[in-house]
Amino acid sequence: MDQTEELEFSLEDILREFGGGTDLPEEPAPEPIWVSIPEPEPEPIRVSIPEPEPEPIWVSIPEPEPVRVSIPEPEPEPDLLSGDTVRLDKIQQAVMAESARDLGDTAEFEPIRVPREEMDEPPMELPVELPVEPFSDSWEPDYEEPMGDYPIQEPIVFRPKSRAKELRQKLVSGPEQRYYSLTELGLGRLQLSMILNLIVFAFAAGFTALYAWGMISPERLRLLVFVQFLGMLLSALLGCYRMMEGIADLMKLRFSTNTLLVFTFVVCCVDGVLCLQELRVPVSAAFSLEMTMAIWATYHRRSTEMGQMDTLRRATDLYSVACVPDYHEGKPGFRTGRGEVEHFMNHYAEQPEPERILDWYALSTLAAGLIIGILGGIRHGFSAGVQVCAAALLVGMPATAFISQVRPMAILEKRLHKLGSVLCGWQGVKAVRRQAVYPLEDSDLFPAGAAKLNGVKFYGDREPDEIVAYATALIRANGGALVALFGRMLESRGGYHYTVENLNTYSGGGIGGEIGDDAVLVGTLQFMQDMGVDMGEGTRVSQAVYCAIDGVLSGVFAVTYGKAKSSVAGLHTLCGYRGLTPVVICEDFMLNESSIRSRFGVNARRMAFPARSVRLELAQKEPDETDTVVALTTKEGLAPKAFAVTGARVVQSAMKVGLIIHMVGGILGLLMMAALAWVGASEILSPANVLLYELVWMLPGLLVTEWTRTL
Repeated sequence: MDQTEELEFSLEDILREFGGGTDLPEEPAPEPIWVSIPEPEPEPIRVSIPEPEPEPIWVSIPEPEPVRVSIPEPEPEPDLLSGDTVRLDKIQQAVMAESARDLGDTAEFEPIRVPREEMDEPPMELPVELPVEPFSDSWEPDYEEPMGDYPIQEPIVFRPKSRAKELRQKLVSGPEQRYYSLTELGLGRLQLSMILNLIVFAFAAGFTALYAWGMISPERLRLLVFVQFLGMLLSALLGCYRMMEGIADLMKLRFSTNTLLVFTFVVCCVDGVLCLQELRVPVSAAFSLEMTMAIWATYHRRSTEMGQMDTLRRATDLYSVACVPDYHEGKPGFRTGRGEVEHFMNHYAEQPEPERILDWYALSTLAAGLIIGILGGIRHGFSAGVQVCAAALLVGMPATAFISQVRPMAILEKRLHKLGSVLCGWQGVKAVRRQAVYPLEDSDLFPAGAAKLNGVKFYGDREPDEIVAYATALIRANGGALVALFGRMLESRGGYHYTVENLNTYSGGGIGGEIGDDAVLVGTLQFMQDMGVDMGEGTRVSQAVYCAIDGVLSGVFAVTYGKAKSSVAGLHTLCGYRGLTPVVICEDFMLNESSIRSRFGVNARRMAFPARSVRLELAQKEPDETDTVVALTTKEGLAPKAFAVTGARVVQSAMKVGLIIHMVGGILGLLMMAALAWVGASEILSPANVLLYELVWMLPGLLVTEWTRTL
């Protein structure tokens, strides 16, 4: 008996013993696993012992949203009759399983296994609904646009902070940088050079006058000539940078007044050497005077640029004053818009047309002076030719011609600097024509907070809140400076907002409309009387807004318009300028000729008051990018804009008139020198006479440059 059988026998005895002598039911003894009997081939258990089958492929939809099915492109056209019908059972089960998984409930759905042999099949094509007549020749399938992930374009929102940051960056890189560059150059050296040159001129003019009056003895004549010649050299040294600019212009093939100054100095130096040999007084006093004016012109040009850059670098916001062509009745108008730094930086250094004409005249003066000198040299010798040539160059370009094109702008800039405005170069100046209009809005005449309420009185049987609501509804529908005032009064009373129908504006200073079944009139005292409303003795107020409902006076609102200094000053300069017509486009019904005359003290007959329809049309005309920008302002109000417009016109007139005066004076001087060169009257070509001629033409030249002070 082997060991296995003994073990089985012992177990039965033990079980029989513990079972109380009861035999266990006979059962077929199980085959032990460890024996060498071949074990029957077990059936595959799918649950516990999975076969190494390929991983199941889960079909899932990327998003739980409804499936978006896109139609293929129309080319090539799919064959609608070919292809087998595809069952969507598996796709539907996959969608349901994916939705359940997202919801956290996967017990109700079985994962779908797609056999590997089905993975290589071509992508299925969804059946397309056929139209009613699929075989029609004129039929074309309607394709929808593909619903892809298009980028959402956010609307452009105006952000004042970003606008201020961008503006600040432009100001720092432009006007502020230029301002500090000019500050390093400074004005002190120019002032010192001008003062020293003026002292040299005073001594030279004094000695010239003493010599003309015969107060210089012949023994001291050589010393006088030497001192005069030395003073001329000192003046040239103090203004050497002007002559260096003239040489630079000549190297750039450009002739300017500085270039003429260089040639004048050379001829005067030759004449001075001849004066030392012949013991005659040179024309050094006249040359020192011209050099003083030339240095003064450089001082004005630099100070003007520094002031303009300083105005812009302090700006927190910029407003432009643009010239809109054909604004009203065929005339251009000036409208306020958004200002850019480039409007000034691109044009402020542009050379004005009168200055270019003066440069051409300087070249003509040089040619005429040389011809006159050659003529005098041929008829009376070399020394006489040099003398008459030097005198011709000096009188041909009067001394104040150097400042005639820069001093008017310098004077105007000091006033505009206080107002926070700058002119955008000659391009902006020449845009201001003689005949133009200037539109006036409510904010120009009455800024925010200018209208104040002094008291209210109600009449009749109407409720006060209803009267206030009716008056506010008409004023709000009409617009104007009283909208904010009556709006606050309505909000404080908690009144209702009514809708106005059939709004009418009357020329007598009032408005009317219908609110429900009530006819409401709002206007001045004169307007109410003209409309036949009964006005009691105690209801007459000098400045008040009257409200009448159904022809009965219901309320009186005492209103005071505060006069802003900017509005008063701006209106005075507009009304005092000929050729510029202020056009009232305000919506305030109380603004008429009499009210403006009484409140601002100006001649309102020079102003235009168009009809309401025309006002609305003019108010909608805004400047565009193609319109010329006249000026930039850094402050709000009427005065900065009005003074920029009128100042531009005065500067233009002063520069043109100054050019004409100095050209006339120079041409007359050249003709006189030509006559003297022909005759040979050397006693008339004395330094005193040349200096006197320069001083005579200085008077009108200086007066013309002072025109801009009259604003």
